[in-house]
Amino acid sequence: MVKPASTNFDPVTFLANAGLGKQIVHFNPKEAFFYQGDPADSIFYLQDGRAKLTVVAASGKEATITLLAAGDFVGEETLASGGGLRMATASAITDCTALKINRDAMVRVMHHERAFSELFIKFLLARSMRTQADLIDQLFNSSEKRLARILLLMAEFGTPGESNRVIPPITQEALAEMIGTTRSRVSFFMNRFRKLGLIEYNGRILVRRALLNVVLHDELPEHNAKNPEILPNAQGPANHSD
Repeated sequence: MVKPASTNFDPVTFLANAGLGKQIVHFNPKEAFFYQGDPADSIFYLQDGRAKLTVVAASGKEATITLLAAGDFVGEETLASGGGLRMATASAITDCTALKINRDAMVRVMHHERAFSELFIKFLLARSMRTQADLIDQLFNSSEKRLARILLLMAEFGTPGESNRVIPPITQEALAEMIGTTRSRVSFFMNRFRKLGLIEYNGRILVRRALLNVVLHDELPEHNAKNPEILPNAQGPANHSD
């Protein structure tokens, strides 16, 4: 028999504090919450910081599949697998603080507290919609538009706040992995965004709200959408820097 929900239960308080079956943990940049292939025995709730979820193929190639921000859960496969293994690696991009909830504690609160169950289900639905949007983006949008979308997601546009935002440090290689292109193409697009005044890029990336127009209205000059054509040199192959 399921125990009735507590009338004084507050999901926000539950996710903010350590307690039975849960502890607050801290991660430095590049430190892993867990690794692909580890036992799936706990769920993390990201309280502060930015993180990413990556997978490694049998060939050794690594790909970033999603970015994580404060308010996200990660490791939810723990509830589905029950003794299975992690399908991906979660690691910090910036300094992170998270609440680690073991499987038994998570199952218990899901069963007993309706308010928490509703909050978690809403998160799962939002994650599912985001995954579908990522797939549609990958299938139908150009790599330039995919890059613009990733930068906007990292800057968390769509939430109240400043019109210009600095995103956490990320390499062009990581951005290339996420949008399915090469680092040189990312470099070309980033320089183009900078020349158009859509971003500032000097070690850290500052994203301007005007970049939304790239995603929403395709407002980019068509004549500059491709890399410049490289013409053959009659005297021999030309030297080109990346």
